[in-house]
Amino acid sequence: MELKVYNINGIDSTKTIIVNDALFSTEPNDHVIWLDVKQYLANNRQGTHKSKERSEISGSTRKLKKQKGSGAARYGDINSPVMIGGGRVFGPKPKDYSFKLNKKVKKLARLSALFYKYKEENIVIVEDFSFEIPKTKNMIKVMADLKIENKKALFVMNNNPIVFLSANNLKNVSVSNVETLNTYDILNANKLVITETAVKELEKLLVNL
Repeated sequence: MELKVYNINGIDSTKTIIVNDALFSTEPNDHVIWLDVKQYLANNRQGTHKSKERSEISGSTRKLKKQKGSGAARYGDINSPVMIGGGRVFGPKPKDYSFKLNKKVKKLARLSALFYKYKEENIVIVEDFSFEIPKTKNMIKVMADLKIENKKALFVMNNNPIVFLSANNLKNVSVSNVETLNTYDILNANKLVITETAVKELEKLLVNL
C-alpha cells in the first residue's frame, strides 16, 4: 500500500511511503473493538464508590417501639434501611472493574479501528516534525495548515515531549506515542495525523511481517 506524505504546512511533499496492506486493510471485527473499548473504560474507573450499610450507621440500636400491638409494621432500630437516615441495602462497595484481554484481541481491535479511519479517509500521514520550544500557537498553526482546526485530532508519533506540551492546552488535540496508542483514542478522534516514523513503528507493532 502506497500512501501520500504531507508536510506540516499541509502541502503534498511528493513523497510516498509504502506500508503493509494489513495495517489499514485488515478485515474489521466489531466485537473485539467493543471488548477493547470496554476494557479501556473499565480500567479507568476508580471504583471507590461506597455507601454505609446498616451496621456502619452511627445511631442507637434501641428498638423504637414494641413488636406487637401497634397495628403498624414492625420496627427495628433507627439505623434500619426503611427509616430516614438509615443504612442502605446492598449499596455500592469499592470494586476493581479492570479485566484482562488477550494481546491478539487488542491488536486486532486497533487494526480494526485503523481500518475504519482509513476507509473514512480520516488518516493523514505527515513528515516527522518537532518544534524548538513548546508553544501552543505552533500547534494551532499546524492544525490550521492541515485544515483540521475544527476537528478532534489525534497525533500519533514517537516520543516527542515538545509537541505533547504544545498540544496540552488545546481541547480538541491529543498526542499519543505508538506504544500507548489504544482503540478508544483512535475511534474518539475525527482525524488521525501519523508521522512517517510512527507509521513504520505501527507496522512493526501490529503487523507480523
